[in-house]
Amino acid sequence: MGLILDSSVVIAAERERKSARQFVRSVIDFAPHQELALSAVGLTELVHGIYRSDSPERQAKRKLFINELCAGLKVYPYVAETAFLAGRIHGEQMAKGIVIPYADLLIGATALSLGYSVLTTNVRHFQLIPGLKVISV
Repeated sequence: MGLILDSSVVIAAERERKSARQFVRSVIDFAPHQELALSAVGLTELVHGIYRSDSPERQAKRKLFINELCAGLKVYPYVAETAFLAGRIHGEQMAKGIVIPYADLLIGATALSLGYSVLTTNVRHFQLIPGLKVISV
């Protein structure tokens, strides 16, 4: 069992001025006995946020936070198996008129392919992915 951490929960922790270690500890306390991980797509979103920072100081703080987080967590890549799963989900949901934002689809498909849940503050998008267990904080 495991949890893919959506970028939304990481961003919330950084905004609360938690250290990466404090954040991970709080997630472990919230969901014990789970492997915590990031998806490569979620990491891309986080790195994007570093370079959108409004000051060099904030950029440095975000970069340090993300680097510390990555040092302690596994980052699952986006692989062919995940791409096939995401493509199927996207096609089936679009055929029903359901639109899932692409990054959330890819993060959710990564979690689903691993048999993991997603921990997020953005339940609305992830609950559109059939079979995905979504945990809200």
